[in-house]
Amino acid sequence: MRLETSGAEAVFEFTLEGTDGPARAGTWRLPHGEVQTPCFMPVGTQGTVRALSPRDLSACGATLVLANTYHLHVRPGEDVVGALGGLHRFMGWERPLLTDSGGFQVFSLEGRRRVAEDGVEFHSHVDGGRRLLTPEKAVEIQWTLGSDVAMAFDHVVPGPADHATAEDAAARTLRWLERAGARFAALSAAEPGRQTLVPILQGGTYPDLRRQALQGILAAGSWRAVAVGGLSVGEPGERTAQVLADLQPVLPPALPRYLMGVGFPDDFVAAMARGMDLADCVAPTRMGRNGAAFTDRGQINIRNARHRLDAGPLDPDCDCETCTTFSRGYLRHLFVAEELLGLRLLSLHNVRYLIRLAARARAAILAGTFDGWSRAWLARYRSREPA
Repeated sequence: MRLETSGAEAVFEFTLEGTDGPARAGTWRLPHGEVQTPCFMPVGTQGTVRALSPRDLSACGATLVLANTYHLHVRPGEDVVGALGGLHRFMGWERPLLTDSGGFQVFSLEGRRRVAEDGVEFHSHVDGGRRLLTPEKAVEIQWTLGSDVAMAFDHVVPGPADHATAEDAAARTLRWLERAGARFAALSAAEPGRQTLVPILQGGTYPDLRRQALQGILAAGSWRAVAVGGLSVGEPGERTAQVLADLQPVLPPALPRYLMGVGFPDDFVAAMARGMDLADCVAPTRMGRNGAAFTDRGQINIRNARHRLDAGPLDPDCDCETCTTFSRGYLRHLFVAEELLGLRLLSLHNVRYLIRLAARARAAILAGTFDGWSRAWLARYRSREPA
């Protein structure tokens, strides 16, 4: 089965190459290269994936990296990034980049912001200054940064939010989308094919709000992808799964689907099983810096004393630099001695693990064996047998 987007900007073409139930495998063509899906995106909030260099990311097989509009606006400023050649050159990454709009900071920096119809005023955590981020401003910043994919500014509320709160935020997100779309059209008129703007679907955990929001998004313009936001922000995992299951039949099949902020291995596999194509999360590097490593048999805490004399690899099934070079005993020593190398090595492994997991899922989808593979993988991972 092959479905392709249409339109003049063929550079953003998405080809759906195979399905197995709701699970999908495809290729998304972006200005700085092709992205095979399912795809996990490492998060480089401030123009860097913590503890990893662009060379590390390339060795891990990363094809699409995420950076954050709000944080780069605050420091060093999009003007600095633009003057130094754009975000790709600034951070030394030649492959595709996606920039989040700053909408997540509406949630995560709740104590430092004020939401109004015009936009969100943030009280900077860096210099104490006040900055107004509007839908138009978020588009302008991302245009200056020069990412391949720019996200529309959205209003993210906590997962347990009541229906009225979620409805208000979803409606505001749609109003902001119209403004963002108009500003993006004006900027891109002279340079079509340089960047694409992607809308974000909000609505909390309420099926009626999610479907209304999707209808509003599709009525607002012609898009090259759609993102599902506002999940994994405090709601129970079963509610997240139900939202994705409800959306899967109604999301346009010709558009890549980006699930924002999900990246623990079991959540990632469950999302792919519900038709998601792309995901991002800080979890692999954050967990790695704290001594936790992902494996098919659950997480390993490398600080555990049982690894002290272990000469075996961190994960015998992994082909990353960490697993093919160093023993568990050595890795434990690095963490006990508080050596920075340990943070890099476990972060590198976790990123490579999730990228390999996406590749394994893709192969199973194309072979028509995803359902059995994913069920077996989830059962093994959640069994928490000693790794």
